[in-house]
Amino acid sequence: MADLALLWHMHQPDYRHPETGHFVLPWVLLHALKDYTDMASHLEQHPGVRCTVNFVPVLLDQLEDYCAQLHSRQWRDPLLRILDWPPAHALPEADRLWLLDIAFRCHAPTMLEPFAPYRRLHELARLLSGEDASGLAYLAEDYFTDLATWYLLAWSGESLRRAGGIVPVLMAKGCHFTLEERHALLDELAKVLDNLAPRYRALAEAGQIELSCTPAHHPLAPLLLDFNSAREALPECALPCAPAYPGGRSRVAAQIEAARESHQRRFGQPSRGLWPAEGALSAAFLRQIGEAGFAWTASSQSVLRHSAGETVSVGTPWQAPDDVPGDLTLFFRDERLSDLIGFEYEKWHGRDAAAHFVNEANALHQADPHRLIPVFLDGENAWEYYPYNGWYFLDNLYQALEQSDSLRTVTLSDAVARHRARRIRLPRLTAGSWVAGTLSTWIGHPDKNHAWELLCAAKQCADRVLAGGQLTAARHAQILERLSVCEGSDWFWWLGSDDPQHSARSFDLLLRENLKALYRLLELPAPAALDQPIAGTAAALAAGAMRRAT
Repeated sequence: MADLALLWHMHQPDYRHPETGHFVLPWVLLHALKDYTDMASHLEQHPGVRCTVNFVPVLLDQLEDYCAQLHSRQWRDPLLRILDWPPAHALPEADRLWLLDIAFRCHAPTMLEPFAPYRRLHELARLLSGEDASGLAYLAEDYFTDLATWYLLAWSGESLRRAGGIVPVLMAKGCHFTLEERHALLDELAKVLDNLAPRYRALAEAGQIELSCTPAHHPLAPLLLDFNSAREALPECALPCAPAYPGGRSRVAAQIEAARESHQRRFGQPSRGLWPAEGALSAAFLRQIGEAGFAWTASSQSVLRHSAGETVSVGTPWQAPDDVPGDLTLFFRDERLSDLIGFEYEKWHGRDAAAHFVNEANALHQADPHRLIPVFLDGENAWEYYPYNGWYFLDNLYQALEQSDSLRTVTLSDAVARHRARRIRLPRLTAGSWVAGTLSTWIGHPDKNHAWELLCAAKQCADRVLAGGQLTAARHAQILERLSVCEGSDWFWWLGSDDPQHSARSFDLLLRENLKALYRLLELPAPAALDQPIAGTAAALAAGAMRRAT
């Protein structure tokens, strides 16, 4: 039988404003209701399927924050505050504008158009917005409480809709939701989020899944260690003016250690494997993973090709190069099969897509009966584009895998044990990620490089203050925690990209606010550059310099 190793990666960056603790964006809550609950439900309904589920600590931190909000009713997310808004009270203008900006952000064909009441709310907002948006002032308070309710209902997973409770009741009612009904929805959300991590822990304790981790705030570790690693796969990549991120090795070690502590505390056992943020590995990072004692790590097929040539196979696990401490096994995902799930099967009937996937995996098995088939992808982002949140596809896929005589699902630790004798020593590793095998999504563009320069300057200031020895233990810890947030990969992803501008603006703002908060903790003035959007700044400065030179 061929071993199929599924890995589902669960991650969201820290969306909380560093000064107020309020959530700027609600994606942790929404993905928890829609995706993390459904993914757990599918596994519970198909106990014969084994897989690896990877949780990033910063996601778990925010899930716990939402649990605390739902129990205390002290709201730090505007969406929940609006849901709890009492009748006959004027909703603040800022909350109205925030909700109108956020509440139709979804894949409309699968999440808005199927629901007539939600469509009516969208059409009314569109009609009243006009050129100056003055018509929006005529919207009553119950429009906004209905809209907040529908946004949460649209983002509720199929498992919640099929389990009874308040979600299907409100969807059937459609509009004019009372405060009591909205409170019932808040109570339901509290139960869902309270039970989320325990459900995955129970699956792990039953031996069905393996839980793994990522460094605490999802840093792009190869770049923290060496900007030049970006040129290993892309020699022409432009680099920041700063020669290196100061003290990168100690920062990567701290992020790894924080992840290990988080995993042990939340799941009751150490993580045997480490999924690097964005599948990004480098030789220096591999050595740190080995030093930390992990049994496995992973990346993508294009990284393997850059490292060992075009003809090498992902069907064989790889042993880390000779200079990596410990006994570290590397897995490289099958990009074609993984991307079929991530980007193609959303257009198919669920049963047909599942059958096609199994047929494709069986073809690999027939070519090599002992091969490993590594399929790794995000556990949340694909399903928005599937009808019914991918419910029928995953249900049919898991059922087919349970019944297969030629495919056996395994965790990655299972794969380490079962395929140890087949490992091949990787002669060298070319740094790269699961995005085209390069690091160019996070460095190389003027905006991305400018962000790195701002972060490097803040880190130099932090090093000087921390070395002074005058801080209390509490302030020392606060500085390191804020620095860890600033090191997250997501801030750099969006800068200089073609993605929707509202996303780029939000991430640009969050990075700058986190850097300002770091300077405040250091009791130093923040650079004036942090008052201006990063996007476009570097290009404008370069153009100005060129004009002056001519």
